[in-house]
Amino acid sequence: MTSDFILYIKLAWRNIWRNRRRTLITMASVVFAVVLAVLLNSVKEGVLFKMQENAVSFYTGAIQIHKKGYWEEKMLDNAFSPNKKDNIQILKLDEVEGITSRLESFALAASEDLTKGCMIVGIDTEKESLITNVESKLTEGQFLTPTDRSILLTSGLAEYLDLQLNDTLVLLGQGYHGINAAAKYPIKGILKLASPELNKQLVYLPLALAQEFFGAENRVTAQILKIKNINYASSVTKDIQQLLPDLEVMDWKILLPQLSQMLKGERVENMIFLGILYLLISFGIFGTILMMLMERQYEFGVLTAIGMLNRNLSVIVVLENIFISLLGSIIGTVLSIPVILYFHLNPIPVTGDLKETYENFGFEPVFYFSIDPWIFYSQTVVVVIIALVLSFYPMLKLWRLEPIEAMRK
Repeated sequence: MTSDFILYIKLAWRNIWRNRRRTLITMASVVFAVVLAVLLNSVKEGVLFKMQENAVSFYTGAIQIHKKGYWEEKMLDNAFSPNKKDNIQILKLDEVEGITSRLESFALAASEDLTKGCMIVGIDTEKESLITNVESKLTEGQFLTPTDRSILLTSGLAEYLDLQLNDTLVLLGQGYHGINAAAKYPIKGILKLASPELNKQLVYLPLALAQEFFGAENRVTAQILKIKNINYASSVTKDIQQLLPDLEVMDWKILLPQLSQMLKGERVENMIFLGILYLLISFGIFGTILMMLMERQYEFGVLTAIGMLNRNLSVIVVLENIFISLLGSIIGTVLSIPVILYFHLNPIPVTGDLKETYENFGFEPVFYFSIDPWIFYSQTVVVVIIALVLSFYPMLKLWRLEPIEAMRK
């Protein structure tokens, strides 16, 4: 049986080169479609990956750890005291690059004549920038140090309250377990965030100062993690949840559901376009199959007349289709690799109004190209599957082939 199959492979290989023009035209259509599909997938996945990476690193982080119930009821009474031993275990995980703590709550911010509700964010000043790069958002002044008794103010809030660098901001709120929280702090720096909503309401304090203000000593509302690849956030979340069964661990898909839904929609849109592209490939391959069946009727009739079984003839024809499709997809993939690598190393910059739009939303104004391996091999797999599906038609035809009738044609 093995020797027969090897013989069929040799026959199929020779047959596809008997009509070189037909084979090369079909292969060329497959090559073009595969190159286009690889390029489209690469830039789409590259842009989406950078988009989700930028959004995650902007504020929420890839993964957050809270006391159970905090995400449903964000209040200081749901703060918790992080365990240093647990943090050491978390940092031992391969994908985890860093961890920082925050204490977040709401308060009333006041200047001399104006007041506005704001969000107080107590941060670990030495680790926060590793996660969200908040220091790069400074437009005036200096960044905080752990022992500072001053604050950072977002530019939108500063403009509303008519405050400048070195002015004093008064904060009034409710602290841990309902205690009164009131204090005034000098403004050490002003920063501008890409999100218009956050830019109108955030006040940053050193973590120790925020804990003092709210009377929540050694407590935090969240720990934020940075990981190497946010595509693995779900699996890392499961590993951390096993280490911390008494806390809630959430990845960015739960923290940013709108972003997650948008990315899913973009990928569905991409699949629809690829489906149309694969449909065109299918027509090209199917056209070749029809021409082959019409041109080789006499040949098929002679082969069955001298004793070749119809099913064996069907196997040879299926192998021919697979060879043509496989060669075209491999050549297309090989041709696309240097192009993808070049644009991966040299992303295309976005210019004009689109650049401004990207920057306003905190995204890097460039088109990235992904080099994820599945982008390359998936096209070959899909094209071979298409070839196999389309091969059912010639198989049915050849199974019903009558030698005498075929030789008359």
